[in-house]
Amino acid sequence: MKPIYFFEEGSGTNRQLLGGKGAGLCEMTQMGLPVPPGFVITTEACRQYYASDRKVPASLLEHVKNSISKLEKKTGKTWGSRNNPLLVSVRSGAAISMPGMMDTILNLGLNDESVDGLAISSGNRHFAWDSYRRLIQLFAKVVFGIDGQLFEDAIEAAKRANKVTLDSELGDSTLKQLVGTFKEIFAKQTKREFPTNASEQLELAITAVFDSWMGERAVIYREKNGITPDIADGTAINVVTMVFGNRGGNSATGVVFTRNPGTGLKHMFGEYLVNAQGEDIVAGARTPKQISVMRKEMPKMYAKLEATCKQLESNFKEPQDIEFTIDDGNFYLLQTRNAKMNAAAMVKTSIDMVSEGLIGREDAIRRIDAHNLEQLLHRTIDSSATRSATKVTTGIGASPGAAHGVAVFDVARATSMGESGTSVILIRDETRPEDVPAFFASAGILTSRGGKTSHAAVVARGMGKPCIVGASNLKIHADSRTATSESVKIREGDMLTLDGNTGIVYADQLKTNAPKMTRDFKTILGWARAIKKTGVRANADTPDAARLAREFGAEGIGLCRTERMFNESDRIGLFVDMIMAKTTEKRKEILAKLETLQRNDFTKILRAMEGRPVTIRLLDPPLHEFLPNRAEFSERLAKLAKIKATKKLEQEKEVQRRALELAEVNPMMGHRGVRVGITFPEIYEMQIRAVFEAAISLSKKKVRAMPQIMVPQVGSVAEFMFMRNIYDRIREEMSKKHKSNISIAFGTMIEVVRAALVSDKLAKAAEFFSFGTNDLTQATFSFSREDVESKFLPEYMAKDLIETNPFQSIDVSGVGALMQISTKAARAAKSNIEVGICGEHGGDPSSIAFCHKIGINYVSASPHRIPIAIVAGAQAALGPAKPRTSKKKRGA
Repeated sequence: MKPIYFFEEGSGTNRQLLGGKGAGLCEMTQMGLPVPPGFVITTEACRQYYASDRKVPASLLEHVKNSISKLEKKTGKTWGSRNNPLLVSVRSGAAISMPGMMDTILNLGLNDESVDGLAISSGNRHFAWDSYRRLIQLFAKVVFGIDGQLFEDAIEAAKRANKVTLDSELGDSTLKQLVGTFKEIFAKQTKREFPTNASEQLELAITAVFDSWMGERAVIYREKNGITPDIADGTAINVVTMVFGNRGGNSATGVVFTRNPGTGLKHMFGEYLVNAQGEDIVAGARTPKQISVMRKEMPKMYAKLEATCKQLESNFKEPQDIEFTIDDGNFYLLQTRNAKMNAAAMVKTSIDMVSEGLIGREDAIRRIDAHNLEQLLHRTIDSSATRSATKVTTGIGASPGAAHGVAVFDVARATSMGESGTSVILIRDETRPEDVPAFFASAGILTSRGGKTSHAAVVARGMGKPCIVGASNLKIHADSRTATSESVKIREGDMLTLDGNTGIVYADQLKTNAPKMTRDFKTILGWARAIKKTGVRANADTPDAARLAREFGAEGIGLCRTERMFNESDRIGLFVDMIMAKTTEKRKEILAKLETLQRNDFTKILRAMEGRPVTIRLLDPPLHEFLPNRAEFSERLAKLAKIKATKKLEQEKEVQRRALELAEVNPMMGHRGVRVGITFPEIYEMQIRAVFEAAISLSKKKVRAMPQIMVPQVGSVAEFMFMRNIYDRIREEMSKKHKSNISIAFGTMIEVVRAALVSDKLAKAAEFFSFGTNDLTQATFSFSREDVESKFLPEYMAKDLIETNPFQSIDVSGVGALMQISTKAARAAKSNIEVGICGEHGGDPSSIAFCHKIGINYVSASPHRIPIAIVAGAQAALGPAKPRTSKKKRGA
């Protein structure tokens, strides 16, 4: 396979080989759009680099050398020459867009001689020396890992000495002096001179970009976004002839979305900077101008950009994220890729593009990232709370939603605090790619510089995190961990609230409101419901949760956990008394009181879900979990001893003795679920009776109740039949008492491995199965979820010992295989048996696709993940879209 493709050769649809950026450059070139000449080093070459122990193969360097010679012929410029030098950029580009996660280097090929040649050929010494200082600064940081702040400090010192505000205001002589200063910094930090040979610069740059694929920020980004090797394996490298946005007042650089990535509205959205290079916008070092200003400032270029946006959308059938440069009045495209948008914008653009005839409904469903739909359920700040609130500062609302947390100025501290459960607002002058770990751990991001297309904005939008950028009157003092905005001072630890919609930062924690379903969102869900084959139910334990789930589109409840009802304040005392009872008769006496409460609970939930199935799981956890733990006992005993409450002290000690009797070494695999029901059958009898009573009372009121009773932790047919006999007896008792033949399905969870393997026998006695994928995963891996996720699982994933967290996405090879075996065997024994899942995997799109594949009847997820499950179900039913063919066109 060829290691290099020129832009006029490569296929615009082969993102796996050429990376997204390379594929886009190839397709735009073949469409006749103005792309600087260049070539792509493939992702296969990247994989060979790692297979060669991180050494660039000599054969690849020979191909690069030959390709540079071809570029010389295309451009009429000479590589490494003093006169009319050829300069290139080296840009990363994986199959999946990973903004800011890997490295790019500009202006390669400059040295002490060619900078003079560039100054002469361009007639602009300022531009030449500005380009040279940029090369040294970026090259030193990316290739040699030198702290970029050292160069920033030198620039700040030069600006102070010359009494200017912007880098672009520095004179050419000052820039030349900066080049000398930068070289000194480089030599001091690396113990070597800055490389002046153009080919050496290029080889080192290629190595650095390949290395960035396994850089910390890129690895973390892939882990957090589920980008596995089958999705993107290695980065391509794009070697592109340099065009310059920093050549003067008739030059500019910018980033534009063809539609608003925050709202989805159909208008160009972006920013640009005159006399600048792309890094200035991405880093947010200068606050850019809105793209609408270009209509007046550069009308011809604006018209060219607007026409290009329309052409690209028409070709790619997707809103595009475009990077452009204007070099002395000449317009160039340096990138196009499908725009990263928040969920609201994705939904809006899907609806609009269907109405425009650009795509059909099926493609509208396919293009939505189901994971991100949860963003539409972001909370917003209550308007009444803002009236008396203190405004700290105002910036640019770059990513919507409301977030509150304590102010933190340090990336490592924000990461640590966020991962420990503290709600954090990360505050920075500007964010860099290496700050990404703190993004994941933070509730929101606030910066004093940058625009809506800066690194902070793009990454935060993709994550659905509220973000405010460009709060220019916010002065940040990182050393003292404080910030000031006019008369307001922020100290680390102060509580702040961000409004990512308006860009306003408030002091303290403000009240927020729950989100509402938009008309467009409802339309998308309606289309998805008509397409999907897999049912979608909710995990809900209260009437409010049931109503919310129904509002979001749930077709029933797949898991109602009865133990959560016992923890309510009006009954936990009764339940503890039941546990403490020494005789069956005493337990039954207390359970009779609890039955009234349970019946009321079931009645309310069944009414809220009228006409839809409600799967009620009988008591699952060990009994000792309802009793105080050792720390609580010690505290309570100390208080009682202090006030000399002798009688209560003895009672408390008795509870403690009972807790010790019930305590287990491994309670998750101990006396729980059906095992409690067999040991204390009166508990399950009470619950089954309460379900019947609730359903019958509702039927008498013409309310269609559809309960299902589910037994947890069953591992054998004998266990299930023991409970089935109790169920049959109570059903007959209820039938006689109420003269009613109400039907209630009786089934079991499949969460014990043995149950999965004897499902054909269980199916003969059960009306339905529901895979408890959380516990089934624990049992299959012998993993304790609470322990492994906080201890070794992250390391397993970092070392590629496991691709994804099996508690987030079904392990298809192991857990999935058990599910498939179990489902097939059960349906061979009873063809109409209903099979669902009710673990957290029910809201995971990848898991839903697997469930669709093996014929699961329904998935069940938490209420806020119902929309995700509906869209994911439709996507699973549709399957992947047909590959888009690259169309060659001419004319821009």
